[in-house]
Amino acid sequence: MSKLNDKHHDQTIVKRGGGKHDHDEHGGAWKVAFADFCLALLSLFLVLWLMAAREKEAAQNMLKDLSAGQLEGPGKRPDIDSSPSGSLIERFPTMHDGTGPGKDGQAAKVSYDSPADLAALSKKLEKMSEDAGLASNLEATVTPFGLRVMLHDTDKQGMFMRGSALPTGRFARLLQKMGPLFAQMENQMLIVGHTDSVKYNFTERTGMSNWSLSTNRAMAARAQLLTGGMRADSVLQVVGMADRAPIDEARTDADVNRRIELMILTRAQSRTVAAMFGAPGATQPLADGVSVSAAGARESGEDSSGEMKTLRGQLAK
Repeated sequence: MSKLNDKHHDQTIVKRGGGKHDHDEHGGAWKVAFADFCLALLSLFLVLWLMAAREKEAAQNMLKDLSAGQLEGPGKRPDIDSSPSGSLIERFPTMHDGTGPGKDGQAAKVSYDSPADLAALSKKLEKMSEDAGLASNLEATVTPFGLRVMLHDTDKQGMFMRGSALPTGRFARLLQKMGPLFAQMENQMLIVGHTDSVKYNFTERTGMSNWSLSTNRAMAARAQLLTGGMRADSVLQVVGMADRAPIDEARTDADVNRRIELMILTRAQSRTVAAMFGAPGATQPLADGVSVSAAGARESGEDSSGEMKTLRGQLAK
């Protein structure tokens, strides 16, 4: 009996020992799997943290650029006059550095009409763009109508945020520096916005198009010039042309096609453009119940009888 008890006791000890060995092996595998999981989770958190840091840095740089262009200097957020006698035209505050109207009256204005005068104005604008680090973004050409100043994008520097009417900091500062120069100018200008041929997605839902973008950019350029000190009456017309007049016709999506043009008109050309959209002049009959207005005839006093005879002849045919 004693021998049987000893044998049973030995077997029981062996079974317990074997069970404990199996439990140790299972516990070690669980720890390894848990360590791998923790390592993978830590790696995921590290990647997410790096991505968030880069996005935050990019957002800060964009905000800094926008602040430099939109918020610095004498300008402030435009207010809308809501009084009964007012209108919904945005009122942009302007700054004067002594070159515009002062306490003793209005300073003398400079007129740029001859090719030599327009070339001199071109040199001043080119020097400003060079000082602003935008020498390659400005082109100025003397034309029979006045001085054509093109401020366009390059592959290295844009004038506006892509797809937006928010000017970059450099472009905004350049326009503000041009303000005092234009404040001394007797000439008037056209401000024309152009885009490339890349279209907006979901135009029907958003209502955005290259027409609205080009117009908004032209208005934004006007606002920056006014902030710099230019008089409001220096602008005769603000126009958006979308992608209808590309500089690079072979590549309609080229950087150079995204631009703002300042057309500094001669005084004679300003009168012509104003007459095109102003009150009609004197009318002359062409046939029964048909008449035509001679554009600008009332302002310039020019005789358009030759043109009238030509039109009568064409109608008679």
